[in-house]
Amino acid sequence: MRLWIRAAAVRRRVLCLWLLLLGFALVTLALSDLLNRDQDQSHQNPSPPRRPLQRIPRPDLEIIVDSRDPALELGLNIAPLKSLQEDQLLFVPSTQGIKNPPKRKGSYKVILTGSNKDSTTPAPPTHGEVGKEVQTQLRDSEKKVELSDVQKFGFNEVISESISLHRRFPEVRHPECLGEQYSEALPSASVIICFHDEAWSTLLRTVHTVLDSAPKQYLQEILLVDDLSQHGHLKSVLSEYVSHLDGVRLIRSTKRLGVGGCRSLGAARAAGEVLVFVDSHCECQKGWLEPLLERIAQDRTRVVSPIMDVIDWQTFQYNATQWPVRGVFDWRLDFHWESYHHLPDKEQDSAVQPVSSPALGGGVVAMDRHFFHSVGAYDPGILLWGGEQIELSIRVWSCGGSMEVVPCSRVAHVGHHHLPYLLPDQEVLQRNKIRVADTWMDAFRKIFYRRDTLAHFIRQSESPNITERLRLKRSLGCRNFHWYLTTVYPQLYIPQDRPALSGELYNVGTSSCADLPRGHDLHGGVMVIAPCSGTGSQHCDLNSDSEVRFGPMGALCLDVDGERVVASPCAKQRPTSSRLQWKFIKLSGQLVHQQSQLCVEAVKEGGVTHSTHTSPAGLLLRPCTHQPRQQWHFEQLVAPKGA
Repeated sequence: MRLWIRAAAVRRRVLCLWLLLLGFALVTLALSDLLNRDQDQSHQNPSPPRRPLQRIPRPDLEIIVDSRDPALELGLNIAPLKSLQEDQLLFVPSTQGIKNPPKRKGSYKVILTGSNKDSTTPAPPTHGEVGKEVQTQLRDSEKKVELSDVQKFGFNEVISESISLHRRFPEVRHPECLGEQYSEALPSASVIICFHDEAWSTLLRTVHTVLDSAPKQYLQEILLVDDLSQHGHLKSVLSEYVSHLDGVRLIRSTKRLGVGGCRSLGAARAAGEVLVFVDSHCECQKGWLEPLLERIAQDRTRVVSPIMDVIDWQTFQYNATQWPVRGVFDWRLDFHWESYHHLPDKEQDSAVQPVSSPALGGGVVAMDRHFFHSVGAYDPGILLWGGEQIELSIRVWSCGGSMEVVPCSRVAHVGHHHLPYLLPDQEVLQRNKIRVADTWMDAFRKIFYRRDTLAHFIRQSESPNITERLRLKRSLGCRNFHWYLTTVYPQLYIPQDRPALSGELYNVGTSSCADLPRGHDLHGGVMVIAPCSGTGSQHCDLNSDSEVRFGPMGALCLDVDGERVVASPCAKQRPTSSRLQWKFIKLSGQLVHQQSQLCVEAVKEGGVTHSTHTSPAGLLLRPCTHQPRQQWHFEQLVAPKGA
């Protein structure tokens, strides 16, 4: 009897245990269903953007960005690109730890490691903490040699990280701009921001400044186009951040496209009526977009740019550019912004009238989407960067369009201390320029080749394939380069390049060449003696007006300031002032200043003149003698006969 009672008690205990286990399982299933509903709701109502590298409480995921569409090859016909998939993120189980995981051609993979320890989301960090964590991730995951912030990006990244993503600049627009009235039916705009290994802070500040300053009724979308960035914070972390921004789409390329190709990819996906290309380190002023859209709405063949203000690369301080300015280029096909004080008389008192510009820089440029495609988009043969804005400028003007700077629109651009990303092939830039010269400059390309000697020697051994661009040029009925020089850019001096009277001005006594220190090539300065560069940057041209024109643009003339030889802007009027006139005596090699009848003598630092007194370094006017320091000859690096 006792044994039966004990057995019954054991059975009751086992039954209770099973009931407890069953109840626990039911409670677990209910909680799991509740959590799944919360997660679904969180997808419908996303949380605020997470900071870079914020721990996400979920299992390991492998994020694959699939972009195997052959349209990414970006052939000549860019407009009819198929719908691409590279901005759609596919989440799949991680293959971490699996031997020989399957490879997906045309994709890159980023492991985003979750954490079981952190079950709660930390408090939002400051922007400075965001940048520090990004740097930690880069050092740990990529294990690259650490470079200073300036070396890495060309500007002070530490200062940039400490600045708000939503900072505002002081109002510098002319008061008349504040009262300007714009049409209520302006076209919609797609802002296209291409980037390659851009710093997190500058990239996100560019995005947010557009979102904060562009009216929503005109801003169709922002397209972020990743040109095969390698930095970790620009992969899954950026995708996570952008997923929480309304109206911002992220497109990724699996091959390096360069500036032109990357912008063409964004243009092929854009839905707005106007394309606004913006560099990835810009900050927009309030009211910047409407004036650009207004000018394009009035004429769909206009290509427009704001005034490009400057953000100092060291301090990130804002510096307003003095109006009026316009974009130009020299005979080496290098772009410059220049002060332009030659407005027509009727516009002298107006600070809000746009100025016609022979060229526009690539910082910010806007144009009608259909006109962009019809005029040939960006030349797909121009690789990486360099020359694309010059090519576009000549083509737009020559093929029926126009370019202008709009003063009531202002955007600030971060200046770089140096080029932050070295080209894999240092001759890429020259090849791009060769392509521009051979396509658009006709016989005037010989002037370019005499000033870019590396391009000349490359061109001697290989020719660019420009068949398609020449066909486009014919089909559009584009005007020749002579028309461009005489109608659009008559201020560009056309060198004469006479034999034995042009080239580097070489001094026999010092075995050096006449030079102008870097930074003075637009406004002039004291001429010095320096090692001959052999690049064409020291090019001089003694013309039939007895002027010695210096530099690739030929806008500076040898002048005198006391006993010193200086370079100053050439006179606009004719005949040339006697102070700017020189005579070269080929027999003795003397360069004589006609007004003073003194000869140019080269003096190095601490040099001693014929009077045994020390003199300042540079080019000085001295009584003519036959000593070697007064003997010169023109070194023509490329023969004037041909290019």
